[in-house]
Amino acid sequence: MSLTTDDEQLTTKTYTKNQLALRNGQDRDEIWVAYQGRIYDVGRSRLWKRGNHYEHWAGQDLTPGLDKDAPHNAKVFDNFPVIGLLK
Repeated sequence: MSLTTDDEQLTTKTYTKNQLALRNGQDRDEIWVAYQGRIYDVGRSRLWKRGNHYEHWAGQDLTPGLDKDAPHNAKVFDNFPVIGLLK
């Protein structure tokens, strides 16, 4: 299930998985994660400062893991800016 709308897809920059992988908090200062097609900047969260949050790593699509075993729901991403869409 995608949370994106047609208007959002037309106006938002898109990134590949390889581009997302570079924003892992290790290779660059940017700390991004993807969830349900959207890419979020989680760099201001103290929980993501080192590029990981528990067993999840920045620079990846977190959809499969979070939908299966996260203690919180998708609303947690409301706290972070959307950077773009995942191709």
